[in-house]
Amino acid sequence: MRVTLDDIRSREQQHVLQTYKRQPVVFVRGQGSRLYDADGREYLDLLTGIGVASLGHAHPGLTAIVKEQAETLLHTSNLYYHPFQAQAAERLAQLSGLQRVFFCNSGTEANEANLKFARRYWYTLGEKQRVEYVAVENGFAGRTMGALSVTHDAHYREPFQPLVGPVTFVDPNRPETLAAAVTNKTAAIIAEPIRGESGIRNLPEGFVQAVKDVTAKTGTLLIADEVQSGLGRTGYGFYFQALGWTPDLVSVGKALGSGVPVAAALVSEKVAGAISAGDHGTTYGGNLLSCRAALFFLEQLMDHGVLEHVREVSVNFERQLRALALKYPVIEEVRGAGLMRGLQLTIDATPIVDGARERGLIVNRTNEKVVRMLPPLNIEQADLDRAVEILDEVFASVPAEVRA
Repeated sequence: MRVTLDDIRSREQQHVLQTYKRQPVVFVRGQGSRLYDADGREYLDLLTGIGVASLGHAHPGLTAIVKEQAETLLHTSNLYYHPFQAQAAERLAQLSGLQRVFFCNSGTEANEANLKFARRYWYTLGEKQRVEYVAVENGFAGRTMGALSVTHDAHYREPFQPLVGPVTFVDPNRPETLAAAVTNKTAAIIAEPIRGESGIRNLPEGFVQAVKDVTAKTGTLLIADEVQSGLGRTGYGFYFQALGWTPDLVSVGKALGSGVPVAAALVSEKVAGAISAGDHGTTYGGNLLSCRAALFFLEQLMDHGVLEHVREVSVNFERQLRALALKYPVIEEVRGAGLMRGLQLTIDATPIVDGARERGLIVNRTNEKVVRMLPPLNIEQADLDRAVEILDEVFASVPAEVRA
């Protein structure tokens, strides 16, 4: 039976909680950097499920190991050992420099774990007053209660208050405020090296240095939220490496399973020494299927040239986007790094996103006036070239009086 948009939309309106504003398309199949809708139409995917399908769609190697694992054993729980958790953890440790890994299911859960681990560290040391957090304005950590507490946008926060706290938000454009915000009650600073949800916003150099200075001086822990920017997305294993940070805790998700739900909290030996059995746990996190998918992705990234590929193709991609910005003044700024890119517009991004989709290109709107692009890490240069051509067509179609 052929599915249609109207049938699916009608059934969802009756039975699915209405928390999403979906775009009018039904995707039923993918291959590489392309998606196909219920009518068989092809789309070039520069969003990858918000940075999740990191090896594209229906990758033959990932497909084979998922099939094999599903035919063998999917899940046993963390009451028992299995072969893949330690192997995936070892690769994450090699990539990040943090030696301990807690596997979970989503980036939000990774942030929740790291917020807990930061408090547990100070509790173990006997400094039980160090329970507060410092977070960054325009930062986004997730929607569960702890992660939401360190998410800045009032739109996400206000309906659910009171949240976990106290939390102090600092303006990264005023780095001098960070030292005043961190006190002897602060457990950790949490920051995205590149703020994704708020529009692919890089941190100013002054703030990057202020984080180094304050953590060195006070011993306050640093949580690097790399859920969107990590795992090769920017051309670095993790973008904290480009900033010269040495975080105590790192949150990863999205790209790790290339579509199979898996995430992780990466923990330094210093913090790991303060954590005891039973301090945290998860039922699904780190099962055989998710860890085997994570291991496959990490092998592709680290051993089979994917990280180097990101570095190669992103140079020309950035150059092309900057050429678009010179051509169309409606593009105010090109932001990000590697294959994590945002176009800051002077207008609402909705007509650009809609126009791109109508022409067979998937991008999305975030922070109202930003076009966000998170293509597969193994995308071919020709596909990036075509994506820029489509964007050129879309911006050319915007009325001159609007793009002026």
